[in-house]
Amino acid sequence: MARGIARDYDEKRAAIRKGAAEYFATHGFDRASMAGAASHCGVSKALLYHYYESKDALLFDILDTHLSNLLHIMESVPEGPDYLRRLIHAILTAYRNADAEHKLQADALHKLPPELRQPLLAHQRKMVQVMECAVRQIAPENLSDPDHARAAAMAVFGMLNWFYMWHRPGRGVSREEYGDLVADMAIGGLPAISG
Repeated sequence: MARGIARDYDEKRAAIRKGAAEYFATHGFDRASMAGAASHCGVSKALLYHYYESKDALLFDILDTHLSNLLHIMESVPEGPDYLRRLIHAILTAYRNADAEHKLQADALHKLPPELRQPLLAHQRKMVQVMECAVRQIAPENLSDPDHARAAAMAVFGMLNWFYMWHRPGRGVSREEYGDLVADMAIGGLPAISG
C-alpha cells in the first residue's frame, strides 16, 4: 500500500525550505550539499530527499515560493493615490525575514537549469511590470518610453533590493522610514526625468 502524505507535510516542507535557504545563503549554493542542508534543518538526508529529489529542486522551490509570494503581495496593492509609496512599503514588508531567500535570488537563480530558471524569470518580469505601472503614474509624460519606464522601475528596485545588506534592525533608519525615504526620492525625482 502506498504511503500517504503526513498531516504536517506542508509545515515540514516550509520549515525545510526556510532552513535550506539560510544554509544555501550562508555557504553559497555551489559549495552547499544536500547532507549539509539536511543537517542544518535538523532532518535526515533521507527525509530531505523525500521532499526534494535534488538540490536544484530545493532551490527552485525556495525561489518559486519567495517570488510567487512577493508577486502576489505586489499585485494585491490597489492602485490609486500614493500607489508607489504603498507598493514600496509592501515590498519592504515582504522582504522582512526573507534575507536568505533574497540573497539566493541574486546569487543562485542563474545557476538553475533553463527549464527551472524560466518560470522564476517570468515572476521577476511580472514584478517589474507592476513597478513600471507605479512609476508611470508619477510621471506619465516623462515615462511614456518603455525603456525609460523599465529603467525607472529597476532603479526603485535597486534601492529596495540591497536594503538587507546594510540594514541592522534597531540601528539607523527603520524599514518604514527607509520606505518613505525611497518613496520621497522616487516621487520627487521621477518628474525630473527628461522623457
